[in-house]
Amino acid sequence: MNVYLRILRYIKPYWVHLVGSTLCVLLFVVFSSISLFSVMPFLSAIFNTEGNGGIGVTEIVEETAPSIPGKSIQQQFDALKQNAYEFFLGADWQQNRMRSLERLCIMMVIVIFLRSLFGYLQAYYMATVEQGIIKDIRNDIYAHINRLSLSYFNRTRTGKLISRITNDVTLVNSGISASFFTMVKNPLLVITYLAFAFILSWELALIAVLILPFSLVIISWIGLKLRKESVVSQERMADVTSVLQETITGTRVVKAFGMEEFENNKFKKHTSVYFKTLLRLTRTRNLASPLTEFLGTAVGVGLLWYGGQKVFMGNILNPEEFIWFLVLIFSVMQPVKEISTVNNRIQEALAAGGRIFKVIDLEPEIQNAADAVALKKFRKGVVFRDVSFSYNGSDCVLDHINLHVKKGQVLAIVGPSGAGKSTLVDMLPRFYDPQEGEIIIDGIELKRIKLEDVRSLMGIVTQETILFNDTVRNNIAYGLEHIPLRKVIEAAKVANAHDFIERMEDGYNALIGERGVKLSGGERQRLAIARALLKDPPILILDEATSSLDTESEKLVQEAMERLMQNRTSFVIAHRLSTILHANEIIVLDHGKIVEQGTHQELLNRGGLYRRLYDMQFQDITEKRA
Repeated sequence: MNVYLRILRYIKPYWVHLVGSTLCVLLFVVFSSISLFSVMPFLSAIFNTEGNGGIGVTEIVEETAPSIPGKSIQQQFDALKQNAYEFFLGADWQQNRMRSLERLCIMMVIVIFLRSLFGYLQAYYMATVEQGIIKDIRNDIYAHINRLSLSYFNRTRTGKLISRITNDVTLVNSGISASFFTMVKNPLLVITYLAFAFILSWELALIAVLILPFSLVIISWIGLKLRKESVVSQERMADVTSVLQETITGTRVVKAFGMEEFENNKFKKHTSVYFKTLLRLTRTRNLASPLTEFLGTAVGVGLLWYGGQKVFMGNILNPEEFIWFLVLIFSVMQPVKEISTVNNRIQEALAAGGRIFKVIDLEPEIQNAADAVALKKFRKGVVFRDVSFSYNGSDCVLDHINLHVKKGQVLAIVGPSGAGKSTLVDMLPRFYDPQEGEIIIDGIELKRIKLEDVRSLMGIVTQETILFNDTVRNNIAYGLEHIPLRKVIEAAKVANAHDFIERMEDGYNALIGERGVKLSGGERQRLAIARALLKDPPILILDEATSSLDTESEKLVQEAMERLMQNRTSFVIAHRLSTILHANEIIVLDHGKIVEQGTHQELLNRGGLYRRLYDMQFQDITEKRA
């Protein structure tokens, strides 16, 4: 119930449309009921005469005299019918049947037109409510996902998150539609039809109503079972989405290893599991409707057998009224059948809503402290004081790191793979927080500075260049919609990117494809540097990615990086030691600890790990040149 109430809270901005839709539903039901009853009884009254077994003129006049105290309920119902004839067909309908027929035809056209009109308006207003709620839910979950910490994405498959925003929200939409249309329209239709049935014969109508409790028990049981199976089904759909996303993202690796058939078989396995769960879900979902229909038909047939005998004996209704009664009872079956499916759709929506709110309710591990302060400018330096960190709580990735980097200095970080280099720099923008120790910027502990201010002070160029399927200009000016083109060009020139951009067919308006696939590695890297230059941050984090570039591209990227670091405090993860010869200080990490620290020449003279790494690279370069 809490999940359903949370979904309903999204209605508030659209309450006017909801009220309009509800009013249109009421009017739709009214005119639907009139359209059903505007033919048989009135035509019977117009065309029947005395002595033919129908409702004769004399019978109506005699049996429908004004109701007085002491008269039977049946006589009062007959009086009500007579008043309806006079209202719709005219007071002189018995004397002028041709005119009454004309009035009936006009009434039918008007009723059907109004029924269709209010049905259309109801659908339009309801669509505004439904799609508005879905839009707001999608916006909320997307915004919250962007707030979640990096650690959450490390342990959650991307496909599952995509499934939450797409498949689960669609199921919620189905539940909303069921609640505010089917659950309003169909109960009203059932009540209206049963009311007319009670007017004709309360005894037969009471027998028909006795079946409802049995239907409700069956519907409730099926709904609970469906909710459980819906959870399983959507989890399997999330698995399919995850495999699809991973395969498309890694298509270069798939093709390089010739693993197309392997990936096909893996995808088929997941779709097969989803197919089986979907079949179980469909089997359960479709069980309510035929059961309800069968029970309704059994009641109708029972009434036909029992009531028919009463009609033959003249104890209950005349033949035409009995046929009308049966039409009413069988008309009840369709809305009851739709109501039986509503609970199923609502249960599926609740299961989907539970998964959505489970994501929305997650608290980001990294967020602003209650007493967070603003820091708009970087003036002094960065201090790591006894910082330790572990991803799983047991294996130490960083072990009591102590550093002091003054403003304007360049700190180079080197070491073997897995030493903790990337983790160390990820602490600065608070992608992760240390479990022990503290990081201080300008005398303020990092956790006490507003998160948005911390990240606004930093520019990051990663080894894996992240670009978007957009134009060159928008990738450089990421998030800066109104910045002049001349500033974008200036940044591109400093980053050695302007020349190759100009050679592209559409220049700065050229689309670069998803993740920049239309560009070379060096071109992507230079665009990332231009993006960082345009942001103009006082602190830089550079995960140097020149090892996979050709000599010409490496030279251009290296020049761009040197320009980027000018007059900035830089933390550089160095993969090629030749790129950090002029760093103010170099630290060597090994197994999460700082094992050496100093300038390039000082570290070479010590003959430690740095010297071994440098000699290995120098030997590789010499061999390649030879």
